[in-house]
Amino acid sequence: MLPALVLSNTLQLPPDQQIQLVQSGMFIAAVATLLQLYPIMKIGAKLPVVVGVSFAYIPTILAIGLQYGINAVFGAQLIGGIVAFIVGLYIKKIRKLFPPMVAGTVVFTIGLSLYRVAVNYMAGGFQSTDPRYGGLVYWGIAVLTLVVVLLCNMFGKGYIKLAAILIGIIAGYVASIFAKIVSFDSIASASWFNLPAFMPYKLEFPLAAVITMSVMYVVNSVQAIGDLSGTTVGGMDREATDDEISGGIKANGIVSVLGALIGALPTATYSQNVGIVAMTKVVSRAVIKITAIMILIAGFLPKFAALMTSIPQCVIGGATISVFAQITMTGMKLIVQDEMSVRNTTIIGLGIALGMGITQIPTEGLQYMPDWFTMVFASSPVVLATVVVFVLNIVLPKKTIAEEKAEREAIEKNRK
Repeated sequence: MLPALVLSNTLQLPPDQQIQLVQSGMFIAAVATLLQLYPIMKIGAKLPVVVGVSFAYIPTILAIGLQYGINAVFGAQLIGGIVAFIVGLYIKKIRKLFPPMVAGTVVFTIGLSLYRVAVNYMAGGFQSTDPRYGGLVYWGIAVLTLVVVLLCNMFGKGYIKLAAILIGIIAGYVASIFAKIVSFDSIASASWFNLPAFMPYKLEFPLAAVITMSVMYVVNSVQAIGDLSGTTVGGMDREATDDEISGGIKANGIVSVLGALIGALPTATYSQNVGIVAMTKVVSRAVIKITAIMILIAGFLPKFAALMTSIPQCVIGGATISVFAQITMTGMKLIVQDEMSVRNTTIIGLGIALGMGITQIPTEGLQYMPDWFTMVFASSPVVLATVVVFVLNIVLPKKTIAEEKAEREAIEKNRK
């Protein structure tokens, strides 16, 4: 839901398109979750995982949307879904090319790149025409939302802790009503029941957008390995099988293709659910099925989707900045699973530095580069960081901390 709100607000889509994005997102999340629970022709993991529209794609879809429009977002997503399906077919062979340090650097960069999105939302939203943009009313509500999320997450127990973000959004929404910054016009005009539309957007396929999204789908497929493995290890005390991982990734590819056809943004397994499974040990697929059915019903109710689109951007910013922080720290946890040798820290540091750095320079710094290069490598830090760490990890000779220490000792010995 929140990624759809972020994209629609950033692109300043009309209310009916905002409602459509949220509605189709809930529908595709339910379909994706059910397919993971109950595979069809080995497409699906047959594991208790929850799938939804993913935050990991936000930097990429925002860059594509701002450059080419929303039609290109879904065109690139369709190709990306096909790429993900192919990755699922051969994941056993390519899995070794994405060790934790590579996948972790990518996740870490995704988190860092989202901070600007959240903070701008806390100030009132991108390209806001509201004269109160940046005013205390927005910052106050955003901080209130964040504080409620933190209090529930740190001091709450049971459902209060698990629903921290939802409770924070509700608190921020109520405060926004009193501050008179909530519009109910879209809710009043929305219908009560409607099926997701087929091909609500004319798909477009700019090459740079397709390449960028395809890289993201490969990265997300690697991240899915961690989520699926975390679910089985935390809830079932065993490693995920190759068939489960392959089926899970193939399912996400198929669902992404379907999503592109009905105007639903890219999906991924929710890492938060992995923690819940590990904590509660509840691995019954029937429990997750009930949740999926509830989401499916909501996906047929435009009134509910309109209610979601009425949430002010400052509330979204206050609620999501903690999520983005968790994404960053998840990447860090993945990174340190590998040895922090000079070789590895050099690769990680260069990936992050070049990825984040290229998006910080003025546009004149890349004025002589072709448009496709700017779109693929400079519009979002994630793709460049991915390419750098992936290539360097393959090219540079592997050295452990012990081997590097032995080299330094040999150099010192020769000096003497």
